[in-house]
Amino acid sequence: MTHYSLVQQNKRRSVVIIAAFIAFISGAAYIMARSFGYGLDFVGMALIFSGVMSFASYWWSDKIILTMSGAKPASRSKHFDFFTVTENIVTGQRMPMPKLFVIEDSAMNAFATGRDPKHGVVVATTGLLNRLSRSEVEGVVAHELSHIRNYDIRLMSIVTILVGFIALLADWMLRMSYFGRRDRDNKGGGQLQAILIFTGLALALLSPIIANLIKLAISRRREFLADASGVGMTRNPEGLASALEKISTDREPLEAANKATAHLYIANPLKNVHSAVGMFAGLFQTHPPVEERIRALRALTREDFDNK
Repeated sequence: MTHYSLVQQNKRRSVVIIAAFIAFISGAAYIMARSFGYGLDFVGMALIFSGVMSFASYWWSDKIILTMSGAKPASRSKHFDFFTVTENIVTGQRMPMPKLFVIEDSAMNAFATGRDPKHGVVVATTGLLNRLSRSEVEGVVAHELSHIRNYDIRLMSIVTILVGFIALLADWMLRMSYFGRRDRDNKGGGQLQAILIFTGLALALLSPIIANLIKLAISRRREFLADASGVGMTRNPEGLASALEKISTDREPLEAANKATAHLYIANPLKNVHSAVGMFAGLFQTHPPVEERIRALRALTREDFDNK
């Protein structure tokens, strides 16, 4: 499979997952509102409230995340490879130069943030910059720049807002159901109304979990896409593959990371393995297995980039 077909395949899968996500959110919200006797005006009010709060977080997300991570502006003299490989890539790709930040931590990791390419930020730990070769740093930086160019940060912000909305709506529905409010149209509904109420309760309890699982699935797909797009920039799959290999062997968790920001990083910064087994083991992971990512990268050859 060529780099270009890999990118297109991942884009198609992402679109399908996002469409299914939006359909699920809409359907769950409608069923919960109907089953608990609230009209769509209530759902609209909840959406507006959640949207305003989430928009504020999204607009200043880069500043919030940089503060949470303890990141500081990178120094060109101290982090020369970081600056120069980034400059080389953005020049070749005709992208705006992102702001570069570092986290003083010996753990090996990196992430990108910013709502669009003009506000892009790339962050790397000092552990990663000190322990990777220049070609490996180039692979990591290209991966993060791909997230910025592909608007992955914006996409995941929207997805996070939707997950937050369904969790908030479910919580409100459960709390207000105790008041026993019902629409006049629902009085005397009998067995059908009982089924609706049971369905609404089940969705209120399960929909936040399902929504979060879909969010994690989207995050994993975007990592594959960023890998493929990144090597399209460098035309050197081995650089990123080798970097991922080294990062995966680093067992030190990143102290500045948490569950809210873990999906941003190139590899899981918490180094935790979920207790789920078998076919459910990968559902709760923020990133796809590193082995799969490395295998996909090493299946590419330089000739793949010469044949679109």
